[in-house]
Amino acid sequence: MTADHRFSGRVIIENVSVPAAEAKRGTDCDAEAGRIASGIIVKMIGRKPDLVRIHKKSIDARKKGSVKFVYSVCADVGAATDSEYEKLIGSGAKLYRKPSFDAIPGSEKAEGRIVIAGFGPAGMFCALELAERGYRPVVFERGSCVADRVRKVESFLSGGSLDTNCNVQFGAGGAGTFSDGKLTTRINDPAVSYVLKRLYGLGAPEDVLWQAKPHIGTDILRRVVENADRRVREAGGEIFYDTALSMSGGKPAAGGERINASALVLAVGHSARDTYRELMAGGFDVVPKAFSCGVRIEHDQSWLDRAMYGDLAEDGVLPHAEYSLSFREGDRGVYSFCMCPGGVVVAASDEEGGVVTNGMSNRGRDGRCANSALAVSVLPGDYGGTPDGAIDFQRSMEKAAYRAGGGNYYAPVQLIGDFFDRTPSKKLGSVIPTYMGGRVTPTDVRSVLPSFIGDMLDRGLRSFDRKIPGFASGGIPLTGVETRTSSPVRILRSETYEAIGVRNVYPCGEGAGYAGGIVSAAVDGLRVARAIISRFSPA
Repeated sequence: MTADHRFSGRVIIENVSVPAAEAKRGTDCDAEAGRIASGIIVKMIGRKPDLVRIHKKSIDARKKGSVKFVYSVCADVGAATDSEYEKLIGSGAKLYRKPSFDAIPGSEKAEGRIVIAGFGPAGMFCALELAERGYRPVVFERGSCVADRVRKVESFLSGGSLDTNCNVQFGAGGAGTFSDGKLTTRINDPAVSYVLKRLYGLGAPEDVLWQAKPHIGTDILRRVVENADRRVREAGGEIFYDTALSMSGGKPAAGGERINASALVLAVGHSARDTYRELMAGGFDVVPKAFSCGVRIEHDQSWLDRAMYGDLAEDGVLPHAEYSLSFREGDRGVYSFCMCPGGVVVAASDEEGGVVTNGMSNRGRDGRCANSALAVSVLPGDYGGTPDGAIDFQRSMEKAAYRAGGGNYYAPVQLIGDFFDRTPSKKLGSVIPTYMGGRVTPTDVRSVLPSFIGDMLDRGLRSFDRKIPGFASGGIPLTGVETRTSSPVRILRSETYEAIGVRNVYPCGEGAGYAGGIVSAAVDGLRVARAIISRFSPA
């Protein structure tokens, strides 16, 4: 094995565990993990590393009586020899590879502007990358800037009217702005580290760089989005809010005026149903895909902490508990999604006469309840296998939930005991739902759901109760409906990231069907930006 400058003399020591009870006794568990990792390196190569620091940190609460912190530790081993590297790798260490994302600018001259539709995570990171590389992008966002968006959303959540262009789904920062600000992702891409570092540089807390399940919180994320807006403008880009793009003859238009665009990035978000239909009418290749729908479940956070941590829950050494649960039967699964410790169930409607739920929490996660979506797989065969069928499937549940709630965006709620008994709930239990400050109607949530979703939720809840006893106790509320877990369609694109059969249009992010969350959407925004950079010369 030969040394490689990309490794920067660093290795990652994984699976270093420290009992959480040590923190109760006053031990600095982070420092203890560093000492353990240093000991492993001394044992393997006979000398201490120059520096150790936490690379990732998680909590293993699978055994309530033996909760532990689990670390990956990054260690600088300096100019290690080949044989020393071999010993370290033989002991299970991994080489730290320095991420590299450089794109060589192309030679094609951009006769028009680089236009981005949407300023969610995908559009935002695409705009940042292009602006900082001298491409002067112009962004059009159908919703409002952060300050105006917060005002409009808070008005709606307090019982005011719904703005169908600016709400929890649409506006600066995308749907993630009104969420827990989770930064977890399943994709394995070196750009993930780059995204986390950029978010930290834009104002996210430092621990997003090393927490295994990092989160920003909606209160901090709003400032991050404002800082990203400022940075795009400082670097020569432009952003226009409250301005929706339309497609006419394959060309973008805003405010009734055509835009001379050399490239158009479609980062429209997973709820841009009107855009999907406009693209299909314009000849774009849009196909249906699997997605998930279900309900929101809420527990008392203090109960969940005790259920997951036991006696350690009362000592203040652990963050509020969270969980990740799944159950599969054949081709279909049910799983927890977007779990928000200390958060609220938020009204995420963007169409009149439809109820949609999502989860949201502040950085402190200091609310009285924990909530999570319980989502069931929806396969193309469930809705006729067409893009229109996918959209209509979601919309029919949202409208049914609106009717079951009694109108005015009240959400239907059913206690789990009644859900199991197939009996409408008449009253609430001990856990008071947080949706819109309690604007809920006890009723029969099963009647809102297709039978296969209700039946799968039933079996999943019973399975989850075996994993966390009390999880599905009779008085726990289920609030409906959760339909926007991901885009129901995909806008097909080629290896150049351009839409199939349509030159110069780049489908991007979660709305195009290529991501599922803040980080993966941001990564896709970077991929598209670099495809454009590799093609065009800077402005």
